[in-house]
Amino acid sequence: MVKRGYETASPEIYDLLKKYARSNRQGMTESEKVLWNALRDNIQGYRFRRQHAIGHYIADFVCLPARLIIEVDGGYHNSPQQQEIDNMRTDYMEGKGFHVVRFSNEEISADIKGVIQIVKDKLYQQEE
Repeated sequence: MVKRGYETASPEIYDLLKKYARSNRQGMTESEKVLWNALRDNIQGYRFRRQHAIGHYIADFVCLPARLIIEVDGGYHNSPQQQEIDNMRTDYMEGKGFHVVRFSNEEISADIKGVIQIVKDKLYQQEE
C-alpha cells in the first residue's frame, strides 16, 4: 500500500512541510532537475516523488514502495556541521525503514547514467 504524503509526515507540522516541499519543487537546483528528469520515467516500474515529507524532514526524492530515498548534496554538505545534520536525517529516515542514498551535485553532473545505475541496483536489492 502506498502512503500519501500526509501519512509519512509529522501531522503537527504537515501544512508547513507541504508548503516548504512545494517551494523546493519550484526552486530545484540544476542537479535536482537533471536527476528528476531521469527518475520521473518510472525506473523499473518504480515511481519516485520529489520533495516528499517524512517525519519532520523533506526528502529530495523518494520511492515509497521500495523505501528508497535519494538525497542530492550541494557543496555546503561538506561542512562538518552539515554532515552531522545529514547523519541525523539519515539515521531518522533509516529508523523509519528507508534506505538513504546520497549523491553530490558533481556526481550527477558528471555521470547521470552511473547515478541511475546505482539507483537501479538499490531498487533490485529491495526486491530480493
